[in-house]
Amino acid sequence: MSSSSSIFSFSLVLILLLHVQPSSPFSLSVENHQDDIILSPNRAFTAGFYPVGENAYCFAIWFTQQHRQSATVVWIANRDQPVNGKRSSLSLLKTGNLILTDADQFTVWSTSTASLNSPDVELLDTGNLVLRDRRRNETSSILWQSFDFPTDTLLPEQSLTRHMKLVSARSAGNFSSGFYQLFFDDDNILRLLYEGPRISSVYWPDPWLVSNSGGRTTYNSTRVAKLDPLGRFHSSDNFTMKACDYGTVLQRRVTLDHDGNVRVYSRNDGESEWSVSAQIQQEPCFIHGICGPNSICSYDTRSGRKCSCIPGYSWINNQDWTQGCKPNFQRSCNRSEADYQIQFIPHVDFYGYDLGSYPNHTYQQCVDLCLGLCECIGFQHTFAIENGLFWCYPKTQLLNGHRSESFIGSFFVPLPRSTDNSLNERNSLVCSGNVAAEQLERAYVKGKDNGSVKFVLWFASGIGGFELVCFLLVWCFLFRDSGGDEQGYVLAAATGFQRFGYSELKKATKGFSQEIGRGAGGTVYKGVLSDNRVAAIKVLHAANQGESEFLAEVGFIGRLNHMNLIGMWGYCAEGKHRILVYEYMENGTLAKNLSSNALDWSKRYNIALGTARGLAYLHEECLEWILHCDIKPQNILLDANYQPTVADFGLSKLLQRDDLNNSSFSRIRGTRGYMAPEWVFNLPITSKVDVYSYGIVVLEMITGKSPMTGIIQILEGAEPHHERLVTWVREKKRSGAKGASWVEQVVDPALGKNYDMNKMEILATVALECVAEDKDMRPSMSQVYQRLQAGS
Repeated sequence: MSSSSSIFSFSLVLILLLHVQPSSPFSLSVENHQDDIILSPNRAFTAGFYPVGENAYCFAIWFTQQHRQSATVVWIANRDQPVNGKRSSLSLLKTGNLILTDADQFTVWSTSTASLNSPDVELLDTGNLVLRDRRRNETSSILWQSFDFPTDTLLPEQSLTRHMKLVSARSAGNFSSGFYQLFFDDDNILRLLYEGPRISSVYWPDPWLVSNSGGRTTYNSTRVAKLDPLGRFHSSDNFTMKACDYGTVLQRRVTLDHDGNVRVYSRNDGESEWSVSAQIQQEPCFIHGICGPNSICSYDTRSGRKCSCIPGYSWINNQDWTQGCKPNFQRSCNRSEADYQIQFIPHVDFYGYDLGSYPNHTYQQCVDLCLGLCECIGFQHTFAIENGLFWCYPKTQLLNGHRSESFIGSFFVPLPRSTDNSLNERNSLVCSGNVAAEQLERAYVKGKDNGSVKFVLWFASGIGGFELVCFLLVWCFLFRDSGGDEQGYVLAAATGFQRFGYSELKKATKGFSQEIGRGAGGTVYKGVLSDNRVAAIKVLHAANQGESEFLAEVGFIGRLNHMNLIGMWGYCAEGKHRILVYEYMENGTLAKNLSSNALDWSKRYNIALGTARGLAYLHEECLEWILHCDIKPQNILLDANYQPTVADFGLSKLLQRDDLNNSSFSRIRGTRGYMAPEWVFNLPITSKVDVYSYGIVVLEMITGKSPMTGIIQILEGAEPHHERLVTWVREKKRSGAKGASWVEQVVDPALGKNYDMNKMEILATVALECVAEDKDMRPSMSQVYQRLQAGS
């Protein structure tokens, strides 16, 4: 810095000091917000004035970071009433009251405390801002602490009690109070509430469940929820959510995000990027209020969440999807099929606001019912598997609409025949996150201007701005590429894998042209690396928490080493790209080989044996207790010798090995046809869910019948096919005259008579034991492996 600018900077400081009239033992000035801060002793947290808009500041606490604009804010005093960027201050008065003053005129926030002794303010290593009352020769007492007044975040060991609630931010770029709340209800259950401009509704736990369903309990002596330092979030109603990196000492927080989801975030100390290590709601479109009235929420792993108006409706405000859609026609009570058409919207459901529920109604009866009810603006017609009836649900409002391909049912909207009935996606909004900050208008009492001071301030600001621009240009030129290298270095040090560049992997896959697999988490391509190794290269979908999945999968596989588990060679973490590089399995998936009849009986037996050995390692031998949660033929890969490797841990879960009644799963996981009954009936999830799925896979290998075949028959009242497959095999065994005869009736006809009857009977018997309805009747995977090994 030049001597002239130093003189002007000194002059500026001197002028400001002359104009400040300190009237309290402690004060922070917004005009000196870069330096007027409070640091915790471990320097992990900073408190001070945080910019939230143009000339708008809040007093906040954030994780210490070099660039304040990108810091993670964990608490705000005045989130709904920012103060001016001039003459605003935070002051601790001698009376013991901590106050925030806007432009030296209005008190916008205070602790409303009083002390007769010597009060002081301290930011603890936990991130808790504490106002103490210090007495001579006595221990101090706490007058006030920020932990008692959370905003949208809980820090480790910070309690959420019956008198508190978390309130989300309005958007990613707007810190003011949003529409979502996490709190304890009067029934002692921790709940998530959408508090919208017009309506409010609870959306978690699932509102159709009674209070004590899903392992929750209303019989609590206290109402408290807390995140421990190791990554376990637990509440007194028996809800538990564990981070995928549970057990590791990391920086952590629980935040109710602006999209209505509660997530656990974690990162290593010193890093800038957070990873999502757990979240309460796994289905983004099941969160109420996301898309507004008369619109449908859909979710795609590439583009994320999207809202679309239903046919015949258009956006109220195409810049804000929460306002929903309005009809393009005049509603009428006098409706007939001659004047109205019924628009069909498949796989869509709108939660709530039913005029009633009408069982055993045909589609035509439902049409007549809705057209005859003035309040009906649409209806749900769906088939209930549990009772074999078609139900009709006429709706008075179309709220909380969501599309799901797994939903067996359809929605119907009556529209005048002259109305454009196309699905309105021209103005569909994709959840991009930020909402532009608005400049706040305030009426201040104008003081008498000092012309000379104003001139010096403007002149000094000009010089400072010029120097800042020059500094930024030099900094960008020198360090523009260092971020990615630093991130790659940290990840490489943590995992020991090879770090690949994106261009290197793009070249290896010939522009990602040879797709060999696709799933919810990403797409897999075949590639040849620079050292001529053939690899399976998995590109994670960035819009589906790609970085979180990346870190979880690297963390899981990095700690695994077994011949029957997929091996990973490296990764790419460059910009927005998150890519995993696996060893290539020449013979692809078990599903592909079963459909091609490439497997004789000995290969099938060895695949069952090797898969059991790999799962036994996951459940009982590795350092963490890992549940796969999605065992199916598509996730069992075969090498050149048809040796199996278990792959795709995108749905895995790390749990405590001694917690046999773990209930930390917040949603159903897995694939239809292979899922254990525990998922459906909200029973405790243990390693036996993998045992059940394994049993279904083995039955599929034995019989050649897929549990997904004939799923459409559900609509005709038939039970799910995987139940029929199990029941069919059980019945054959029960009715078999001799031990071997029943096996002959269930074995895949493609095998003919070319199999060992005794081994096939062992395999089929073990598979039936694995799919027992009662989890306690199922063997462990190590027992399965021992049984099959003894029979081989």
